[in-house]
Amino acid sequence: MKKNVGTIDAILRFVIAVLLAVLIYQGYFTGTLAIILGIAAAALVITGLLGWCGLYAMLGIRTCPRKE
Repeated sequence: MKKNVGTIDAILRFVIAVLLAVLIYQGYFTGTLAIILGIAAAALVITGLLGWCGLYAMLGIRTCPRKE
């Protein structure tokens, strides 16, 4: 797997995941929506840590600089 998630993208993923987690914890989202958003937050953290996003790979998107 080639890295396709850049540093800024990874940081934004972590920030969004933390924001979602806080909103779920504080009760702004409940029930099925909270579960779906929790899974999305986990996916954001995992893809940010791995530096690889499957959706980016399918769409041919790269947010990290190319190594020459």
